[in-house]
Amino acid sequence: MTFPIITDPFFYAVTVPAVLILGVSKSGFGAGFGSLAVPMMALAVTVPEAAAILMPVLLLMDVLGMAAFRKDFDLKLLKFLIPCGLVGIAIGALLFKVLNAHTVAALVGGFTLLFLAQRLLFPPKPDSAPPPRWLGAILTVTSGFTSFIAHAGGPPINAYVIPLKLSPIKFTATMAFFFFVVNLSKWIPYGLLGLLDMRNMATSLVLLPIAPVGVWVGVRLARRISQVLFYRFLYAGMFLTGVKLLWDGLA
Repeated sequence: MTFPIITDPFFYAVTVPAVLILGVSKSGFGAGFGSLAVPMMALAVTVPEAAAILMPVLLLMDVLGMAAFRKDFDLKLLKFLIPCGLVGIAIGALLFKVLNAHTVAALVGGFTLLFLAQRLLFPPKPDSAPPPRWLGAILTVTSGFTSFIAHAGGPPINAYVIPLKLSPIKFTATMAFFFFVVNLSKWIPYGLLGLLDMRNMATSLVLLPIAPVGVWVGVRLARRISQVLFYRFLYAGMFLTGVKLLWDGLA
C-alpha cells in the first residue's frame, strides 16, 4: 500500500526550513519565529493544508520540549493561561470556515508590530508592574484563536508573558506546556473539519524526523544564552513574524 504524500520538490524546499525554524522556536530560542512556519508553507500549499500537516510535527515537538524542561515551568501561570487558551481554540473552531486566514494573518502581524513599537518607544522600567490579568486573559484567548487558525499563537501570548520577565528557561518551559495543551486540543476540531486526511498525515510523517533536530538545536542555545540576548532574539523573531504575517495578509 502506498501513501499519497505530497511529492512537489518546492513544497519540501520551503517546508523543511519551516519545520527546523519551528523546532528552534518550540525550544524557546527565538520564540516567535515559529509563527513563520505556516506562511512559509503557504507558498506551496493552502493555509489549512499547512496547518493540518504540522499537527503531528507540533505534537512531537511539544512532547520533546516538555521532556527537556519538565522541571522548570511556572505552574501558577499555566493555571491561568491554559483555560484562556482553550477558550480561544473554541472560538477558532467555530469561526474557522468563516474567517479568511489572510485577514487573521494581517491582524496578528499588525498587533505584533504595535507591541514591539510600544516596547521600543516606551521601554518598561525595572520596577514596572506586570500587565494586568484582564489584558493577559484577552491576549491568551487571542493566542488560542490565532493558533487554531494558522499556528500563529506565539506573538499574542508573548506580548503578555514577556513583560513578566521570566528567566529564559522558565519562559521556555511554560510556553512548551501551554502549547502542548493548546495543540492537543486542536485534533478533534481539525478532524471534524476534514483537515486530517491521509495525504496530509502521510506527508507529516515524512517531516517528523526533522522535528527533533530543530528542538535539539534550540534547547542547547536556550540553556547557554544570557537573558538579555535571549530577549533580543525574541524581539527579532516577533518583528520578522509581524512583518511577514502583515505582508501576507495585506498582499
